[in-house]
Amino acid sequence: MQKENILGTAPVGKLLRKFAVPSIVSMLVISLYNIVDQFFIGQTVGALGNAATNMAFPITTLCLAVTLAFGIGGASGFNLNMGAGDRKKAMKFVGNSVTMLFAVGVVIAIIVQLILNPVLVFFQTPEKVLPYAVEYLRVILLGVPFVMLAGGGAHLIRADGSPWYSMACNASGAVANVILDYLFVMKFGWGMTGAAVATVLGQVLSCGIAVIYLFNFKADKILLKHLKPQFSIVLRTMQLGAAQFLNQLAMVLVQVAANYSAIYYGKLSKYGPEIPLACSGIIIKVLMIYFSFCIGISQGMQPIASFNKGAKKYDRVKKVFLIALACNEVISIIAWIIMQTFPSQIMGLFAESSAKDFHLYIECGTKFCRIVSALAFINGIQPLSSTFCTAIGKPAKGTFISLTRQIIFWLPLLIVMPIVFMHFGGEGIDGMMYSTPVADALAAIVSILMIRSVFKKDLKTEA
Repeated sequence: MQKENILGTAPVGKLLRKFAVPSIVSMLVISLYNIVDQFFIGQTVGALGNAATNMAFPITTLCLAVTLAFGIGGASGFNLNMGAGDRKKAMKFVGNSVTMLFAVGVVIAIIVQLILNPVLVFFQTPEKVLPYAVEYLRVILLGVPFVMLAGGGAHLIRADGSPWYSMACNASGAVANVILDYLFVMKFGWGMTGAAVATVLGQVLSCGIAVIYLFNFKADKILLKHLKPQFSIVLRTMQLGAAQFLNQLAMVLVQVAANYSAIYYGKLSKYGPEIPLACSGIIIKVLMIYFSFCIGISQGMQPIASFNKGAKKYDRVKKVFLIALACNEVISIIAWIIMQTFPSQIMGLFAESSAKDFHLYIECGTKFCRIVSALAFINGIQPLSSTFCTAIGKPAKGTFISLTRQIIFWLPLLIVMPIVFMHFGGEGIDGMMYSTPVADALAAIVSILMIRSVFKKDLKTEA
């Protein structure tokens, strides 16, 4: 297997391009789900609708966290064992991941439906925004099992050597979502419900396409025994996917804290609570477009690094990381230039110019965009480093790196910096914004130090 598999023999740069390009496209179309909803809702429902989708974002991010845990964890387990020549064990990782993705999705959907109102109230959803958030999420939750199986399945499909099919799973749903959003929201006037229904139908389509492939896997056929959960396999899968899971879980906590800050400090500013809440959510989702490139490259690197680590070809492991890092940095610099040069134009896409307080919205959004993206040119380092450590079977290090930006640095700064700014006569909302680039800088420094350690200790090239 090691001699025949192109992951261990083809030029690393060519392999990265083959796996990264469809991964990038997949991540871009995933980000479209949120961006498209923001665009159509902003043009019809307005800022209250966009604020509502921001309140829903922590819940959808939680679902993504579980998706990545079993999707990337299962893909890493599959590739590591294929590289080591253990096909039987590799297929157990695939089957167990498929089962857990759908089963956990059903559980999450049921539980959140039952406690949705208390959860949104706990998140301090503004009174004017609450009905829009409930309307949107009641429908979105119906698609959770399908979006988790589609998203996690795409990682497994890419690990099987079919990155373009993986891309097609996500792209088909995103295209359907755009078309249906236009029909349901703009033409039929269904508002929040229309946007949510369009999203769910797109997710069901993606899931169906993924399932067709999963039961026609190239490496081997998925059998019933592979689908039956095995504790040791599920545990190892979760360990390998822990970095991505905790990174997304951290995003949930930070999003909740950011929403609290936007609402609280927004009340103390001229913008009020709704405008900062809407602007914060829009900027996060716009940045997701940029991160789609960085994460897509990281995911494209994963099967190459995992297989060659299993095959003990350490030079190839190092090389694929360095090429991926160079790509991420080029993309990060381009994103930084765009965000710093065209902030008002970006924010203007998500609001109707004749809306009340449009000038305040643009003013607040422009400030958010420039400050939050101030150090975007280094943001590609941390997610790549986290994924790399997981891919080579070092989940503890990957998990630690994944927690640096969100939990270890950003969350405390999000609490402290607004207080510091107000103490020195500034506005708390400004302190909230500046917490992001400070966290970006600290996370990048820690990631660089950790990767240097990994290269020296865990990837010693054999003489």
